[in-house]
Amino acid sequence: MANTVVVGLQWGDEGKGKIVDLLCPAFDAVVRFQGGHNAGHTVRFRDRHFALQLIPSGICHPGLDCVLGNGMVVAPEALFDELGRLAEAGVETAGRLFLSSRAHLLLPAHAALDQAREAAAGRDQIGTTARGIGPAYEAKTSRAGLRLGDLLEPSCTDRLAFQLARIDAELRSLGVEERPSLPAIHALCEEWAERLAPLVTDTGNLLHGWLDAGRRLLFEGAQGALLDVDHGTYPYVTSSNATAGGAATGSGVPPTALHHVLGVLKAYTTRVGGGPFVGELDGEPADYLRRRGNEFGTVTGRPRRCGWFDAVAARYSRRLNGVEGIALTKLDVLDHFAEIPICVGYRYRGEVLRDFPASPAIQAAAEPVYRTVRGWQTETVGRHAFEELPPAARDYVAVLEEEVGAPVWLVSTGPRREETILRREAGLDRLLGDRRPAVEAGLAP
Repeated sequence: MANTVVVGLQWGDEGKGKIVDLLCPAFDAVVRFQGGHNAGHTVRFRDRHFALQLIPSGICHPGLDCVLGNGMVVAPEALFDELGRLAEAGVETAGRLFLSSRAHLLLPAHAALDQAREAAAGRDQIGTTARGIGPAYEAKTSRAGLRLGDLLEPSCTDRLAFQLARIDAELRSLGVEERPSLPAIHALCEEWAERLAPLVTDTGNLLHGWLDAGRRLLFEGAQGALLDVDHGTYPYVTSSNATAGGAATGSGVPPTALHHVLGVLKAYTTRVGGGPFVGELDGEPADYLRRRGNEFGTVTGRPRRCGWFDAVAARYSRRLNGVEGIALTKLDVLDHFAEIPICVGYRYRGEVLRDFPASPAIQAAAEPVYRTVRGWQTETVGRHAFEELPPAARDYVAVLEEEVGAPVWLVSTGPRREETILRREAGLDRLLGDRRPAVEAGLAP
């Protein structure tokens, strides 16, 4: 048994959805452990394309079970919409999707509050997706939230009224005139309860039963380690633990049941929303990366901020998550550059920092220290073996391994599942075990 956590090591958008999707044949179930419908996972294979927000990427694999863990906040309408799109695409979800009764409910009032706060913040906006994720997590930590299981309990009405009264008071203070009403939200909750009842269960017990039966579990995070509420670039972060440690608390399995951590890194760096970004590019290099890499948010459509690979941030994330191996995505986006800078340090007040600073003020004032390597100026799209890559591209991967401190086990050379290189690495073989042939079969054109 080799249970594995897949975690993003940058500010999200690293390509975790693709990596989880291609690893699925090596596992029996996929567990999402944090976040809400502010996260977008894109899955492409052959001529099919799925954009998922709540449901794990494993849903595209027939027979694979999928779990929305207790660490998530769930907006029922977004979930129903996603289920509808999957049904239209011919993806069968009945009997395969399980929602934790301990996951928290995201209400329309949370989204209204999120939007009102961002509007009031003006230039100091965090840059949230305005989906209500932060307010839903606030309700959870202040012990005023509603869990999915609460929808099925008689006490739901009183708890809902208490939470809405708090939200209404803040919305009024922010000058919002049209505010969600208790009767309307209560009616929605009654409808949601009926539709969600077949899906909601004690997923902690379910997962422990699967572990006892020797089933292999793949844990899927949302966002990235640098957006973790404790360890990210606070306050420009998400509202949950997007690091590997969140897999245990966000699912209910013990840390001892998590055997491997695979980190996903993009071959360059992007960020959405506010906050410092050492080495952020502007002008033509940024525009090129954005166009070539399709760097627009899956959920919001917002253009992503772009920069060269940041090894300082990646080293920090690798250490923080206990990463054994790396999945490197979007190498092909760099195909046309003659030279490629890599940020290997931050210069701050005359000193070169190798460790990622916790202070946002230092991050904002620091300048990148670059190590420039030779580009390969040859198309790598769709290459299926590491040896097929141009020597300079292989050298680039080797430099990233050196700077980050972990081996690259997988290399993505395009957006589709089959455009992926699985390297012959001992660590990757331990992760995949005897199911490596099944994973390789899924990569066939």
